[in-house]
Amino acid sequence: MGLACARLLLYLGSDLPTRLIYTLVVIKMGNLFCCIQVDQSTVAIKERFGKFEDILEPGCHCLPWFLGSQLAGHLSLRVQQLDVRCETKTKDNVFVNVVASIQYRALADKANDAFYKLSNTKSQIQAYVFDVIRASVPKLLLDDAFEQKNDIAKAVEDELEKAMSAYGYEIVQTLIVDIEPDDRVKRAMNEINAAARMRVAATEKAEAEKILQIKRAEGEAESKYLSGLGIARQRQAIVDGLRDSVLGFSVNVPGTTAKDVMDMVLVTQYFDTMKEIGAASKSSAVFIPHGPGAVRDVASQIRDGLLQASQH
Repeated sequence: MGLACARLLLYLGSDLPTRLIYTLVVIKMGNLFCCIQVDQSTVAIKERFGKFEDILEPGCHCLPWFLGSQLAGHLSLRVQQLDVRCETKTKDNVFVNVVASIQYRALADKANDAFYKLSNTKSQIQAYVFDVIRASVPKLLLDDAFEQKNDIAKAVEDELEKAMSAYGYEIVQTLIVDIEPDDRVKRAMNEINAAARMRVAATEKAEAEKILQIKRAEGEAESKYLSGLGIARQRQAIVDGLRDSVLGFSVNVPGTTAKDVMDMVLVTQYFDTMKEIGAASKSSAVFIPHGPGAVRDVASQIRDGLLQASQH
C-alpha cells in the first residue's frame, strides 16, 4: 500500500513526459495481467480466436490473452447526430435543399450486430435519408413541403427504424430542420406575399373610401332635407306675416283694398332684397329700372308671377 502511494505521488509530481511513460507502463502491465477497463456509456466487444464471444459492460474485466481472448473494439451507446443535406425538387419543379437531422444510438443488447454488420453507419443512414426524401418531396408543391415537414420527417424516421433495427441501431428522433429553395425563388415568394398584402391593403382602403362617400352622401341628404324644412318653414312664416300685415293694414286704413296692401308689401320685399344684394361683399352689379313708373312695373310683374304660379 505504501509503495502504491509512493508511485501515485511520483506520478502527480512528475512532468508530462514522465506521466505519459508511466501511463503506458500501467497499460502494458494491465495487458500483462489480462485486465481491461470499459468506460461508461460504452461497451467492448470480446473475441476469442477471432470469433465473437461476449459484450463487456462498463467496468473492469479480465481478458486472458494467452487463452485466445482479445478486445475487438469499443462501441459507444451515446446518442449521436447526423445532419444530412439532400437536394431534390418539388412537384412544381423548384429545386430545394432539404436538411435532415438524424439522432440515433446503438442498442446494448444488439451491440454485436451494430459492431459487425455495418462498416460505415453514417453512410448507410445517409443513403436511406436520400431515398425517402427524394421519394416524398417530389410529390408535394413547394408551399406544401414547408407545411408538411413533420410528415416528411415521420416518413424518414419510419423507414430508418425498419432498416436500422436489423443492424442494432435505434432511431431516437428525425427532424427536418430546414428546406432551402434557391435565392431567386425566395425573392419571388416574398414578392408574391408582398403583392398579396398590397392587394388586401388596396381593397381595405377602397372599402374605407366607399364608407366615407356613403356617409358623406347621407350627411348631404340629411342636410338638404333639413335645409328644405327650414326653407318651407321660412316661406310659411313669410306668408303668415304677409297675411297678417294685409289684414291689419286693411282694418287700420279705411278705403284700401287687399290688392293695394299686397302691392305695397311686395314692393317693400323687393327693395329689401335689392338692399341685401348690394350689401353683400361678393355680389355682382345689378341694374334695375328706377323712377316712379318703375315701381308700378315691378309690382305688376311680381303680382302677375305669383298669380301665374298659383294657377299652375
